[in-house]
Amino acid sequence: MTGLKGRWQSTDGSLLHSMLTFALPIMAMNLLQLLFNAADMVVVGRFDGSAALAAVGATGSLINLIVNLFMGLSVGTSVVVARDYGARKVEAIRQSVHTSIAVSLVGGAIATTIGLLFCAPLLRWMGTPEDILSAATLYMRILFAGMPASMVYNFGAAILRAVGDSKRPMYFLVVSGAVNVVLNLIFVAVLRLGVAGVAWATIISQYLAMGLIMASLMKNEGPLRFNWRRLRIHGLKLAQILKIGVPAGLQSVLFSISNVLIQSAVNSFGTTMVAANAAASNVEGLVSTTMNSYYQAAITFTGQSVGAEDYDRIDVIAKISTGLIFGTWIVVGGLVLFFGRPLLAIYTADPAVIDLGMLRMKVMMAVYFTCGIMNVFPGLTRAMGYSVLPMLSTLVGACLMRIVWLATVFKWYPTEFVLFAVYPVTWALAGLGQVASFFYARSQIRRRASAARHSEAVV
Repeated sequence: MTGLKGRWQSTDGSLLHSMLTFALPIMAMNLLQLLFNAADMVVVGRFDGSAALAAVGATGSLINLIVNLFMGLSVGTSVVVARDYGARKVEAIRQSVHTSIAVSLVGGAIATTIGLLFCAPLLRWMGTPEDILSAATLYMRILFAGMPASMVYNFGAAILRAVGDSKRPMYFLVVSGAVNVVLNLIFVAVLRLGVAGVAWATIISQYLAMGLIMASLMKNEGPLRFNWRRLRIHGLKLAQILKIGVPAGLQSVLFSISNVLIQSAVNSFGTTMVAANAAASNVEGLVSTTMNSYYQAAITFTGQSVGAEDYDRIDVIAKISTGLIFGTWIVVGGLVLFFGRPLLAIYTADPAVIDLGMLRMKVMMAVYFTCGIMNVFPGLTRAMGYSVLPMLSTLVGACLMRIVWLATVFKWYPTEFVLFAVYPVTWALAGLGQVASFFYARSQIRRRASAARHSEAVV
């Protein structure tokens, strides 16, 4: 098997060691990305004020709403490439790679068009405070010019991670993120371009990351090698990617819709609340991005195990993932709370913003392990071929319940605490659904495997 010999390691040996070895570079990458994003907010908040910080923060949920459907397709890429790799199907891997890059280019173009056309009316619909509306609109319009680059990078990173290479995407992010920070300081602190400077720095770094990951794929000597002449969408591979990726993307979109509604409620409290919510959510990202690495590990290792028909490993992967979630909640979540005020003070010197930010962080960190369960277990389930169940669990447990909470409990008691409480309540409900979905999917693939073995024995 050209390009695969000697590299099939991820389901051999100590699974905990293998998963941690795989997850740590992703964790470092996610944390670096968080820090680089934080640098955007720190620079603009410190040099342009709390209003500029609020303008950038007010756009996050809306940006996620527009791009998450296409980003969800990269989950399909991870699963399909991991299965092909586990089954050692060289030509199938090649088709998956070229189809994935083609899809990322198309998705990036569509996301850019939607973002440019609809960002202004959507920000108004969300009730974005008037004093930050024009800055938020400008920031989004510039940022969406970088969507094609962001899509290609994320799909390319998904391809590399699917075969166990989680280090190179991290290296590329380090380079592009460092460039982003330097450009932030030049554009905002020196040239005084404000939120526009932050946006330009971001998209320049995104195109750099895209160039690095495409160069890596083009130089690959194995089945991951990318060739522009082979760029096309293979129907079968597209169908496989869509089967996993569309429900994953829809789940992200539905989740983003609920977050947009929450952001609208945040906006109703004014600019100080918007700034506090943005800063606190950025600090909380230290926990969520760490847990996201376990999602990536779970989906890759489970996908490869399914491809190799090594179903017993799936239970072990689930147990290890759960242990890592609780460990991260206790250690990292505890550190975030303990150092909460000085961390928030990095973003702003406004004591009112810091007080509100601490309130949000205390509510979130109390049961943040439920967020980890809700986010990690869908990776296990999707890798087994069941992508609709996690979507439905998120739709009912998180999205619909958030809407119900905002329309009832928050309407009756419109306080900051009640608004923030919507997160842990819906995390717990969605998490229960995700665990149930996992056990159902596991029972189904075991039943099919048992039936196949019985059929072979009869023959």
